[in-house]
Amino acid sequence: MKVFKFGGASVRDAQSVKNVAEVLEIQGFENCLLVVSAMGKTTNALEKVVELYFKKDDYQSEIEKIKSAHIEISKGIFAENHPVFSEISLFFDDMDSFLRRNKSPNYNFVYDQVVSCGEMISSKILSEFLNEIQFKNQWLDARDYIKTDDSYREGIVNWEKTEKNISFLDTDICYVTQGFIGSDDNNFTVTLGREGSDYSAAIFAYGLNAESLTIWKDVPGIMTGDPRKFENAELLANISYEEAVEMAYYGASVVHPKTLQPLKQKQIPFFVKSFVEPQKQGTKVGNSQKNQNEESYILKENQILMRIATRDFSFIAEEHLSLIFNELAKNKIKISLMQNSAISLALCLEDKYGNIDALNEELGKNFNTEVIKNVSLFTVRNAKLEDLNKFYKDKNVLLEQISKQTMQMVVEN
Repeated sequence: MKVFKFGGASVRDAQSVKNVAEVLEIQGFENCLLVVSAMGKTTNALEKVVELYFKKDDYQSEIEKIKSAHIEISKGIFAENHPVFSEISLFFDDMDSFLRRNKSPNYNFVYDQVVSCGEMISSKILSEFLNEIQFKNQWLDARDYIKTDDSYREGIVNWEKTEKNISFLDTDICYVTQGFIGSDDNNFTVTLGREGSDYSAAIFAYGLNAESLTIWKDVPGIMTGDPRKFENAELLANISYEEAVEMAYYGASVVHPKTLQPLKQKQIPFFVKSFVEPQKQGTKVGNSQKNQNEESYILKENQILMRIATRDFSFIAEEHLSLIFNELAKNKIKISLMQNSAISLALCLEDKYGNIDALNEELGKNFNTEVIKNVSLFTVRNAKLEDLNKFYKDKNVLLEQISKQTMQMVVEN
């Protein structure tokens, strides 16, 4: 069985939904499972709903805007009396009803129950459209299969339960389901982290022992750099699981960092291809004699540089590191780069939940701290170390680190 994942850009409007069918026509629609993201920028819009809800502002008008956008897309692919319009209304009615009844003050819990609706609606529209044009499929609720703990917005997968659930699927038919979501033991929705639909596809591929996983993007494949940021970026036709993991870890946005591990465990080939030019080869990730190790460039923006130093000129010791890392974990702040000296620690951080000020206040009780916001982390994989000077041109470098294969620098924007 094959697993295909279609992101938000590939279903952003009526024509894009029709294009998914064209891609499937070329690839073949037999024995496959489709994982689909929310349409276009729906996730951002639903995040605004949650924000307005907690501000006690007019979130219902925002819900109506999102509903209207989905109705308009559906009008472009369905007849007026198609039952999908009632389905769409039900999803939005359920969302509004949940927010009216909700008593939980837990922002992350409410976020997951609301924002997950984007995937539920997009997958229902795609499933109904494919059935309409005789690409027969069954719609699945991913929450019945992917089971997690209750770490809302960063769900940790219970692999034993999840694999068992997925193993019951009939591999002789086709399915359409959602990315990004699972559920906890109480069947509340838990999301898998922003951009987690790739990870969902890998989870289903793992549970199905899939023949392959293909992720469809608006780029030709994995490239030596984001073509919107780097000139002369070239396609990497074949790379290893290890190289793909490294690139994802350093911030290459084409692949979600968690996607590769389940695929590597079962040696499932992984393709990144363009839904704009589906005939082209794209990138294959797996074991191959053709694997490339080209010099590649990654720019991770919206980072924070934090410097932490002891006040009494003592060494940064294990007890200091333990305290610092505990606070980072508590505030869900991730380390992108770390460098320590005898009496100080420099961290390049990713703060998805806006907790850096709380972290700084807490660490400021025991250390001298400095925070520089809005910096970028520039990484060069497989760097040609004999030609480093070109990387420093026009950059104000705040921190740098060089290893055998990787050069990294934190730069001011």
